[in-house]
Amino acid sequence: MRVIAGVHRGRRLCGPRTSALRPTSDRVREALFSILGNRLPHSRFLDLYAGTGAVGIEAVSRGADYVSSVESNRDALKLLKQNVDLCKIGDGLAVRSQTVQEFLNHPDQWNGPYDIVFTDPPYAEASELSSLLVGPKTDGLFASDAWLVVEHASKTDLPMLLGCTKFVRRYRYGDTALSLYVRPHTVHA
Repeated sequence: MRVIAGVHRGRRLCGPRTSALRPTSDRVREALFSILGNRLPHSRFLDLYAGTGAVGIEAVSRGADYVSSVESNRDALKLLKQNVDLCKIGDGLAVRSQTVQEFLNHPDQWNGPYDIVFTDPPYAEASELSSLLVGPKTDGLFASDAWLVVEHASKTDLPMLLGCTKFVRRYRYGDTALSLYVRPHTVHA
């Protein structure tokens, strides 16, 4: 596992030694950042189910102003912190050692709103995202024209709405898919 592009390009990251963790592959990570394109520089980026931190570190490397990485698995957290230290990121990336549910239940800890929210839940739990991101309680998590990208098994169908975001497009990479949702820009009169 390595950082693909940006200021930390080529930096090797610590990966899991067991199959219990499933990091986003380099191929899918590269596709994700291609999809995000020019939205990434100077953005606020939230990485839910951050795992080893490779996606959040890649976001910082490619110009995101700030990243929050949320992870509760002890082994993944250890790798995430090692990888952040390896890249000497400092204040550009905050590690939240808690479950996604705990994080979402405490808006005072969000440090949002976020322009980009990436979530890579265990594939078996991807369909539960609609209950996590439901209703006005998470509206403050998303900037007015935010993008939500969900990594999931390509055979899993996700709902057309996730919280305040609407499905736009699905990208398939073998057994993995990325589903893009957007929060429609709201205009205040």
